[in-house]
Formats: sequence, C-alpha cells, structure tokens
Amino acid sequence: MKHNHNHDNAPGAAQELMPVHFEFTHLTAAVVCVAGTFNDWHPTTKSMHPAGSGHWMKEAFLPPGKYEYCLVVDGQWMPDPLALETVPNPFGGRNSILNVARSPEAAHRADAQNLPLKNTNKKTTRQL
Repeated sequence: MKHNHNHDNAPGAAQELMPVHFEFTHLTAAVVCVAGTFNDWHPTTKSMHPAGSGHWMKEAFLPPGKYEYCLVVDGQWMPDPLALETVPNPFGGRNSILNVARSPEAAHRADAQNLPLKNTNKKTTRQL
C-alpha cells in the first residue's frame, strides 16, 4: 500500500521526525499493535507495550504529515477510540486520523527561507 503523507518540506531538506505517543486501554488484550499509512498497514511492526492494568503504550517518531491508522487488538482491526477524527475505510469500517505537526522551530525555518507556496494559479512567495 502506498504512503499517503501530506508533507510540507523543502526539496532536499532533512526529514524532521516528531515524537508520537499512542495509548490504549483494553483489560483482556494479549497483543495490541498500531497499523497505518506510516508503516504500510503492517500490523506487527508497531507493537504496543503493556504498561499494566490493561494499559498499552507505543512511542513512534514520524515525519510531519497526516496519517490514517487503526489499532489491531488480538488480530481485530478497530479505530482508536481516543482519536479526534476518523474517516471511512474501503472495508466498511473507520480509520483514525493522526496529524503530526512540524515543530515550531522547523516552521520558523521554512518561513525564514521564504519558500514558494504551492499554488497552481499564480506564483507567489511567503512574506516574512
């Protein structure tokens, strides 16, 4: 499956990775994983770690962008119940949305470089 990242990085710029913390509670789960556009929907590459009392956690580092994902709980796919946004998926269910923002420092660097805006109608540049 192809990645659907919406990145706003300059060509040739180093990809900044931002920390993302996933949390989930399920009292009887034996295995919980996170699968999404950030790992080609492979349910076993982002296994969550048990943190006691049915709590599961996973920290990942992702480039800024918009991602779709699901939790895989004992082999059953489900949207993240704590996600603020979901979208329909092709299987009749829902995918959770994760928006990873750039750090304020990276956004400031991009503005300071006066990068051209992506606009197909006219040529403009960002103003400081």
